[in-house]
Amino acid sequence: MTKADRTAYTQMFAADGTVLLHPERAPARYRPMRAVRSFQKLIKDKEDTSLVFKIFESLPSRDFLARVERLALSERGEMLRATEPCLPEILDDHVALRRTAKGSLAHAYCDFMEAEGLTAAGLVAEAERSGRPRYPDLVEWFINRSRDTHDLFHVLTGYGRDALGEQCVLLFTHGQSPSQGHLLIGYAGAANIKKMTKGSATPIFGAVREAHRTGKGAPQLMAQPIRELLERPLDEVRAQLRIPQPSQYRECHRIWRAEGIDPYDLLATKPAEPELIAA
Repeated sequence: MTKADRTAYTQMFAADGTVLLHPERAPARYRPMRAVRSFQKLIKDKEDTSLVFKIFESLPSRDFLARVERLALSERGEMLRATEPCLPEILDDHVALRRTAKGSLAHAYCDFMEAEGLTAAGLVAEAERSGRPRYPDLVEWFINRSRDTHDLFHVLTGYGRDALGEQCVLLFTHGQSPSQGHLLIGYAGAANIKKMTKGSATPIFGAVREAHRTGKGAPQLMAQPIRELLERPLDEVRAQLRIPQPSQYRECHRIWRAEGIDPYDLLATKPAEPELIAA
């Protein structure tokens, strides 16, 4: 990006006066070696979500600011900022979410988060561990909204928090908001799973490619009114967003279980070389 392009973004404002790009926000730097080092650490500690954010920051998308502009400065973006300024507050209010009809996206989301022991606020805390400076601009809003919809992806796509499910969600996300970080973790992780389950005839790459295609073909979730989607039947929301059943992913699980492999505990199935374990 040229200096003139960057200056132009610092002079764009939303209706309420919020600048698109804060002038003190450091220019994104392409740092592939930092991404590789973070990935190597993630291999050793797949629960350290802060490393995922560092990988994304190290592999910035060239059209990132253009995508921020298209959504944040649109009528839809203005509406979303006015009606849903803080998604974690909405998503963590399970009492309110449980008041929706049974079968709603809200109920499915609460079931998933409670079963996994997760909260939207917890993901915010993990992101803050990266030490990234925060600025009062539309870039911050865009980054936060992208982060805060992550677990909704799990619920809508049907991908679990097992190793393969996480890779599928990352590649679905790449289809929605392209980033080399998603590609690095998603496909490298799939390759590692393939090695860990050597000999198993599972369509692992078929599953991640299916997720990638689904993400590309679905409307951008972060651009949707999340509060409204939560109130509607899960199947109806999936149909609207063109999200089919994850057939290849489920086939992997079926084969693994038939072989006596627990899809949620692949590392316990057979000794894994440290360099082959992915988040």
